[in-house]
Amino acid sequence: MNRSTPDAARPEAARRRIWALAWPIILSNITVPLLGLVDTAVVGHLPDSRYLAAVTLGATLFSFLYWGFGFLRMGTTGLTSQAVGRENDGEVRNLLGQSLLLAAGIGALLILLSRPLIALGLWLLDGSEVATALAAEYAQIRILSAPAVLANYAILGWFLGQQNSRVTLAILVLTNGVNIVLDLVFVVGLGMTSDGVAWATVIADYTALAFGLWLVSRQLKLLEGRFLRERLLRLSAYAELFSVNANLFVRTMGLLFAMAFFTSRGAVQGDTVLAANAVLLQFIMLTSYALDGFAHAAEAITGRAVGRRRWDEFGQAVRSAAGFSLLTAGAASLAFALGGEWLIALLTGLPEVRATAGDYLPWMVAMPLIAVWSYLLDGVFIGATAIREMRNSIFAGLAAYLPAWWLLQAMLPPALENHGLWLAFLLFAVVRSAVLGAYYRHHRRHRWCPDAASPTS
Repeated sequence: MNRSTPDAARPEAARRRIWALAWPIILSNITVPLLGLVDTAVVGHLPDSRYLAAVTLGATLFSFLYWGFGFLRMGTTGLTSQAVGRENDGEVRNLLGQSLLLAAGIGALLILLSRPLIALGLWLLDGSEVATALAAEYAQIRILSAPAVLANYAILGWFLGQQNSRVTLAILVLTNGVNIVLDLVFVVGLGMTSDGVAWATVIADYTALAFGLWLVSRQLKLLEGRFLRERLLRLSAYAELFSVNANLFVRTMGLLFAMAFFTSRGAVQGDTVLAANAVLLQFIMLTSYALDGFAHAAEAITGRAVGRRRWDEFGQAVRSAAGFSLLTAGAASLAFALGGEWLIALLTGLPEVRATAGDYLPWMVAMPLIAVWSYLLDGVFIGATAIREMRNSIFAGLAAYLPAWWLLQAMLPPALENHGLWLAFLLFAVVRSAVLGAYYRHHRRHRWCPDAASPTS
């Protein structure tokens, strides 16, 4: 492993390192909506709209399912970066082995339980009978790639923990590139429908896994130590990984619930409000592509600093990532304030949806400046493996969000109900950011400081 890293405690060196790690992640994030656009364009030109509806339902189901297991990426990053900081190559190696075995086990279990899981998920999504039947066929094919998808999460987290984010870019560009080409071959060339899109995704996922494992084999040659049977096969050896990942899973489920609740409460106000909220949520996703890049960079650098017990380096990494994140959030808010109406028009041609989304645009101007802190501090806490604090911030956010929504719906007239929903959602972000900020200040005084007794949480 290359130990000759610059002194990251110096501001200019920290900023360079944050940017070097962030830009490949930001670029790789951009490929995700590109794939969605191609999927939509390919299936959307088929003669029957039910195929597009089926792919939309199936893709939504897997977005939620796989997002729930994103802990395999985050937990692996935090623990690996700390092992790198301790210069413990054997630990870095065995964390990869544990994460891959865990991914394979969960993936196999998802395939085994696929029929009831898919039936439940599609029932909750509540599509038409014809679209749901086609979506079930699509999902039964796509679930076959679960082990590959989860293993890729572990591989990406492992490389990011070693401050190598270009692997993320390479793997995601390959995945989405293969997927796009196979979409065209199967659907346009061979005349397949939604099943062709599903098979394209499965093949792309396993292609990415093969490429990722090849990159892993090259990296392992640079690491000292060896895989230890007792670390890989003894259940008690997974205690730390299980603890970190369990709390990350609960945290992610809380986020998913908050998003799903927002969507469902918008839906009961009618299709126009639902569509307008969906358009504005795309603004949040757009902002997250950049903010995630800086948060992930913070994960890798702060984790390494925790492992080395270099608290000056830790603090400088947080300050540098915060600078980039605030600039990005400020630029996003300014763009939404000045060009929000134009952006809405790009996403929808329906006059009533445009007008309704414009009514709620001020909430989107405020959101990046509030949510930026939760993005950044999530990255810091993942790097330091202080996952219970992240989990608790979600609980606190929900404890404010749900009562606030209930109270506002009771107080406001029907015409302002969606404003109340947005206010409650913004409050969720405010409380999350405030709780994480309070935890950060406390830990910097008592845990992440030179006088701390332990480098971990």
